[in-house]
Amino acid sequence: MTKRIIVGISGSTGPIYGIRLLEALQEVEEVETHLILSSWGEKTIRIETSYTPEDVKKLADVVHAPENQAASISSGSFQTDAMVIAPCSMKTLSAVAHGFADNLLSRAADVIMKERRKLIMMPREMPLHDIHLENMLKLSRMGVVMMPPVPAFYQQPESIEDIVNHTIARVLDQLGIDNDLAPRWLEKKKKSEG
Repeated sequence: MTKRIIVGISGSTGPIYGIRLLEALQEVEEVETHLILSSWGEKTIRIETSYTPEDVKKLADVVHAPENQAASISSGSFQTDAMVIAPCSMKTLSAVAHGFADNLLSRAADVIMKERRKLIMMPREMPLHDIHLENMLKLSRMGVVMMPPVPAFYQQPESIEDIVNHTIARVLDQLGIDNDLAPRWLEKKKKSEG
C-alpha cells in the first residue's frame, strides 16, 4: 500500500533538510511525495544550495503551488499518512499553532492535525524567545513532533552531508521508514570498541 507523505519547505535557513528528505523518500518503494515549496523556500534554496527550485520539484511525485488552497492536500478527504515541514520557519510554525491557514503549507498542516495524522516540524531559529517556545509547546501538546535539526556528534560526522543525513534518518524513523542513512548508536559504539 502506497504511503502519501507531504513535504513542506518553508523559507527559513536549512532547505537542504527538505531536499535530502525528498531524495531519501524517492528511494523508497510505495511512497508518494507531495511537495509544497514556499516562495521564500525557493529563494533560500538558491542562496544556500547548489540546487535550483526546479531540481527540487523534480524530486517529488506531485508539486503543489503554495497559494493553491484548492489542492488535493487541502482536504481531509484526500488520504495522506504524514507531513514533514523541513525546515519550518517561525512564521509557518506560528500560523499552524494558531490555525492561520492563509496558504497551502499552513492549510495542509492544519488538515493533518484535524485528521489526527502525523505532523513533523523541523523548526529553524536560534536563539528562541518565549513566543517561539510557547508555539512549539502548544503544537507538541497537540501531538505534533518537534524535531529541530540539532546535530548529533556520536557518529563523528565528517561532513555537512553526514550531519544532514543523521537528522533525516531520525525523521524517516518517525515516519516508520527503515533506513541506513546514518549509523545507529550501538553500531558506532561497536565500531569504536572493536
